[in-house]
Amino acid sequence: MPTYTPPTRDMQFVLHEMLNVEAAFKELPQHGDLDIDMINQIIEEAGKFCADIIFPLNQSGDEQGCTRHEDGSVTTPEGFKEAYRQYIEAGWPSLACEPDFGGQGLPELVNNVLQEMLNSSNQAWTMYPGLTHGAYAALVAYGTDEQKALYLPKLIEGSWTGTMCLTESHCGTDLGILKTKAEPNADGSFSITGSKIFISSGDHDMSDNIIHLVLARLPDAPGGTKGISLFIVPKFIPDADGNPGDKNGVSCGSIEHKMGIHGNATCVMNFDGAQGWMVGEPNRGLQAMFVMMNGARLGVGIQSLGLSEVAYQNSLAYAKERLQMRSLTGPKLKDKPADPIIVHPDVRRMLLSQKAYTEGARAFAYWVGLMIDQEHSHPDEAVRKDCSDLVALLTPVVKAFLTENAFETTNQGMQVFGGHGYISEWGMEQYVRDARINMIYEGTNGVQSLDLLGRKVLGDMGTKLMKFGNIVQDFIKDNAEHEGMAEFIGPLTELGNTVRSLTAEIGQRAMKNPDEAGAAAFPYLRIVGHLVYAYLWARMASIALDKGDSDNGFYTAKLATARFYYAYLLPETQWLIGEVKAGAEPLMALEADLF
Repeated sequence: MPTYTPPTRDMQFVLHEMLNVEAAFKELPQHGDLDIDMINQIIEEAGKFCADIIFPLNQSGDEQGCTRHEDGSVTTPEGFKEAYRQYIEAGWPSLACEPDFGGQGLPELVNNVLQEMLNSSNQAWTMYPGLTHGAYAALVAYGTDEQKALYLPKLIEGSWTGTMCLTESHCGTDLGILKTKAEPNADGSFSITGSKIFISSGDHDMSDNIIHLVLARLPDAPGGTKGISLFIVPKFIPDADGNPGDKNGVSCGSIEHKMGIHGNATCVMNFDGAQGWMVGEPNRGLQAMFVMMNGARLGVGIQSLGLSEVAYQNSLAYAKERLQMRSLTGPKLKDKPADPIIVHPDVRRMLLSQKAYTEGARAFAYWVGLMIDQEHSHPDEAVRKDCSDLVALLTPVVKAFLTENAFETTNQGMQVFGGHGYISEWGMEQYVRDARINMIYEGTNGVQSLDLLGRKVLGDMGTKLMKFGNIVQDFIKDNAEHEGMAEFIGPLTELGNTVRSLTAEIGQRAMKNPDEAGAAAFPYLRIVGHLVYAYLWARMASIALDKGDSDNGFYTAKLATARFYYAYLLPETQWLIGEVKAGAEPLMALEADLF
């Protein structure tokens, strides 16, 4: 059986020593009273809840899965509903929600820390309240006053949950060809007809009502993505008092049989003349839905961070206990028949890769989380604009880079266990299966790569990328005379210069042949991801160097991990750069019928 201990010490390091969130929050009027002790207390209590209540349901939920009944309703695995009741009673759904509608008004960054621990504990369970927060955000941004008054308090308290219904059997990424119809009714509502697939948390027994946000077409809508509108379609239509009333024309047609996240009900949802209400303006539904989608993409990155952490914890514990063979430099435990496998260099390679990617992901996700809070609340318009641009630039990197790395780290965790890792009772193979979906949903990682290079970099002539580059350059200048930082500053400077020249080269080639951008996109995103990690690991190394060998070796370990990242993982950029320079010709030369 796996175990999980919330990594509060490393969380506190990132929050307080790297990001200095207490000072950052004091610049945001509504968060100015948050101090270190309060933040730490929230994290400690959240960690206890996740480890004690949610984590024990992970393996059993995977084994049981969800059950669909004759009437189209769904029952979640044993214990899920009771855990959700406790989640509501503890007030966790309202943590980062608007006080005007019953929320606690804490920063999104604090909620991100909670989400990491929830996902380490049980990704399938966490998806139920996780999607609800996305539906809440979309309605805050685009809902009418009446819609906000009706739906937000229920979503915030957690008694109602939310979903996002985009994908259809013939269209996933290409939403411009979706077929779900929305016919106007005399009372101002709409009749929604169609079928959606792959709907996470589509139906379940954990909440009193489920609020589906559904993309559909009006009768006179133009073709393509410019003809899509967004609708609220509740499972139960609210009555005059705002309570669940009559059953709406929406039901779960089936539960998808899938590789992982078995505890989450991934449904085919059928809308048979279901009553819905428009969110935002007609034919502008994607604009509203992208609030939820972008939040979900960041959320998927945090899902992967959570899985990376729990996989690392378990493989590390196993490596310290499992006795196999002797160390190449001679026996370490002479009173034992063999040494623990952590003495072997290749096992250490896997463990350090897990550790470096996981701690780098935490620094990255929390840094972006802080910028989201600054984007929303900082009194200086210029700061808000810079943070908005950086969040837009880095969102596809968070989604794709963290999920790719998490699949690698969960695989490495299973590999450390050897044959036992492949056996379900140890729990490691579940982390691999669960991690795999994160590279696919909320926009595949190939789509994220195109978004980064095409929209976020070439689309604005590198303006957003330059803002990030300036942050890196400022850090390099500040540490140029720091002798101990030379081993980090040199490679970071070189990679930053390479990204600038490589971006210009891709842009010039893409003007002549757009396939050049498509061919370069995926390796380019990983190069940028490594640039972000190299910058963040250099920041963490700088702190560790200043602290020295203190705090029971915490800073010594941090510095050693930074050195490992630069020596073993950052060099991936060298062959990725070669891929980009190879161009589109090797990919596009072969005719389709010759494959």
